[in-house]
Amino acid sequence: MTDLILGLDTFGDVPEDDTGRLVSHAAAIRQVVEEAVLADELGVDAIALGEHHRPEYSISTPETVLAGIAGRTSRIRLGSGVTVLSSDDPVRVFQRFATVDALSHGRAEVILGRGSFTESFPLFGYDLSDYDVLFEEKLDLFVKLLDEQPVTWSGTTRPALTGAEVFPRTESGRLTTWVGVGGSPQSVVRTARHGLPLMLAIIGGQPERFAPYVELYRRAAEQLGTVAHPVGMHSPGFVADTDEQAKELFYPHYKTQRDRIGALRGWPPLRRAEFDAEVATGSLYVGAPETVARKIARAVKALGVGRFDLIYTVGAQPVSPRLRAVELFGAKVLPMVRDLMTEK
Repeated sequence: MTDLILGLDTFGDVPEDDTGRLVSHAAAIRQVVEEAVLADELGVDAIALGEHHRPEYSISTPETVLAGIAGRTSRIRLGSGVTVLSSDDPVRVFQRFATVDALSHGRAEVILGRGSFTESFPLFGYDLSDYDVLFEEKLDLFVKLLDEQPVTWSGTTRPALTGAEVFPRTESGRLTTWVGVGGSPQSVVRTARHGLPLMLAIIGGQPERFAPYVELYRRAAEQLGTVAHPVGMHSPGFVADTDEQAKELFYPHYKTQRDRIGALRGWPPLRRAEFDAEVATGSLYVGAPETVARKIARAVKALGVGRFDLIYTVGAQPVSPRLRAVELFGAKVLPMVRDLMTEK
């Protein structure tokens, strides 16, 4: 699979500096820009920035940071991962990403999602009881905007549009748009119905358990008469010079973040044995370059996907190991994966 896309994802986690102090949100954003610049230099295909509205993350407007990255890079694809469409306005989302597309000479892409966190809903005045209808209607409008023609649309979640023209338009005539899905069959079918590429968030368990979703997407697209695009997946991980170093740099921050989220969702605290099992056979891609490369190649082959993104940051990992992880991913993991994909 020579056209496999290999990328990096981050939510802009606020890191520690090399003295152990948390940096500011502003410094965390600048750190992401430097990591993206390095990734571009090393041949990484894509970088995706996630939208969050929580203190441990620095990025609330991915497209603004992507615009900054656009001016310092030349080839890497610039995307969100994800943009929470439910609590935003589809017209403004399209306009902002079309602007990034212009600044980057056609490298922008947006991954739309409902959001695994819900802080943006009350922050922007939306009712969580409308969680499903907000995404359904706004995705429907966004798909119409992708045609870059006058739009007529009506729904219950925003004012109607009648023959509305939206600017700027893209030079290519269409903004690359994915839908991020965490494992709902209904979301997979909806993505296929709109003829959009599917990005699977596989953050735990064996990746093979998502094979039915890939097959459902392809089958639904065929039955609905739309295009089944190559599927993407993203999963968390970390690359260091050795397996042990990677685990020890990753685990404390991963546990802190996992337990913080778990306290809100009723999960028990993470045990080290669970973490080690997830690294060994699950969806944590943690280790030395060869370890991570072999695991990525196995997952890509098992699911038949066309894109793999590594979520390379978690919690307050120090700045220097983070930058080293980007370096190892681009310089060593990528060529290894590509070589492994040619093996029978």
